[in-house]
Amino acid sequence: MSESINRARHRAARRPSTPLTELANAASEQMGTVGRRSAVVAASSGLMVSMIAVPSYAADRDSAPALAAVDTSALAASARAVLNTSPVVASPAEAVFTVDAPVITAEKPTPPPEPVRTTRAAARTAERAATTSSSSSSSSAAVASNPVPQSVAGNAVLEVAARYVGVPYVSGGASPEGMDCSGFTSYVYAQLGITLPRTSSAQRNAGTVVSRADAQPGDLIWSPGHVGIYAGGNQMIDAPRPGKTVQFRAIWQSNPTFIRIG
Repeated sequence: MSESINRARHRAARRPSTPLTELANAASEQMGTVGRRSAVVAASSGLMVSMIAVPSYAADRDSAPALAAVDTSALAASARAVLNTSPVVASPAEAVFTVDAPVITAEKPTPPPEPVRTTRAAARTAERAATTSSSSSSSSAAVASNPVPQSVAGNAVLEVAARYVGVPYVSGGASPEGMDCSGFTSYVYAQLGITLPRTSSAQRNAGTVVSRADAQPGDLIWSPGHVGIYAGGNQMIDAPRPGKTVQFRAIWQSNPTFIRIG
């Protein structure tokens, strides 16, 4: 005789039902036909149901089927109360966000003004130019009235002496500021490293006396109380007397003495 054994059957455990689970189940049934075009979002502080539209570039909006609405009448009273108290935020798909940016314009900086020379500085410049021009004119006039002999070229003594044409006669002077006769000859020879006595009488004995026929340009030409430098031919260069300047001129002595230095 067989025995039948009836085993007890146990009901499977179910999840506790709450207003939120009832709302989710109802929404899931209604959203089944919508597919990926809808979503349900639940939060602990409230419940928000949002319909997500398909972008315009994914499909033609006119040809797309209308989205099914969620029937909230089947929800429990507690779930409806939560739904009614939860804020719903929606934004149209055509919404455009804009930002007002300020317009920035770059301007070229203005260069600083050029410095303006003062009247005083301009006056000084004009004065210097006038002085230089006057000196050049005086030197040119002196050279024009006292032409340099050809014997000067290549003669060291005469080339140095010719630089001081136009220097005024100053008694006791021995510099380009002013010279007397012996001051002029001693200054010229000093430029060549030769030292002469300061007075004309002492220069008479500073070298060797030569005849007029043997005299050479650059030798001293001496007469009592006066001395100069022989320039060849019938010419000499000297500092004549007060009121005159160093110049080339004709030999005026009747019987001068020629002295070879060195």
